[in-house]
Amino acid sequence: MEKIALITGTSSGIGLLTAIDMAKAGFRVIATMRDLSRNTRLLQAAADAGVSDRIELRRLDITEFDSLPGVVAEIVHDHGRIDVLVNNAGYALGGFAEDIQLDELRGQFDTNFFGHVALTRAVLPTMRGQGVSGLGGHIIMISSISGLVSNPVTSSYSASKHALEGWTESLRVEVRALRIKVVLVEPGAYDTDIWERNVRIGKIALSEESANKDRARRFANVVKTKLKKGDTREVSRLITRIAQNPNPNLRYLIGKDAQVRYWSQRLLPWKVYEKILVKALQID
Repeated sequence: MEKIALITGTSSGIGLLTAIDMAKAGFRVIATMRDLSRNTRLLQAAADAGVSDRIELRRLDITEFDSLPGVVAEIVHDHGRIDVLVNNAGYALGGFAEDIQLDELRGQFDTNFFGHVALTRAVLPTMRGQGVSGLGGHIIMISSISGLVSNPVTSSYSASKHALEGWTESLRVEVRALRIKVVLVEPGAYDTDIWERNVRIGKIALSEESANKDRARRFANVVKTKLKKGDTREVSRLITRIAQNPNPNLRYLIGKDAQVRYWSQRLLPWKVYEKILVKALQID
């Protein structure tokens, strides 16, 4: 039986590559994006990989909460099922915490947390029904190492990912008996649009109004010139393997930098870790 995978944020990066890899693995992929005019890269990649006939594009904005049940209902009407949900859409909000406005922080949570929650809740009734027949499904949350280890200057992003981590932990246990597998993927730094097109800077973070403007610029320069970014295909291939695994783990931490950050925070005394971090990021 052909398996149906619903993926958000497929116009670039992890979402795009996951759509291609899952199509190559035999899934029928419902590739969604907020703006369908940005479909050129995905369509070209699908044609190059010879999987155009296995990828179906649909518009979906995960912050349009009321529309999500309808989108899911249309997919189920057309295909009869949803076997995998990959919650990938998101962006990073940069700026020192005192410079971020509350409306900006709410916007970060609407996309990175509440959007994933809302779409997951829209899909759960379908997967619950599939679980009764012994099939269930997979829900794969694309989190971040920042959901485990917070970073300065991206407190909003880190907070949204921490919230996603906590909610997902609870959900995994709640739906276990329904044969629904809930998984967190926690990448480190990978070469995606989150560093450029999908990054947003707080309105006053780099302005003359900010007392942190010079520190913020030093941080931005470190990220741009010194941060090594991995091959995004590693993440998309991992997601595809998880989708095919009948008994996946809760967490998958991926990337050398993610491993270093995770274990450094846990093994080093906090004051030592803190000094290393601020020196590396040049914010003091």
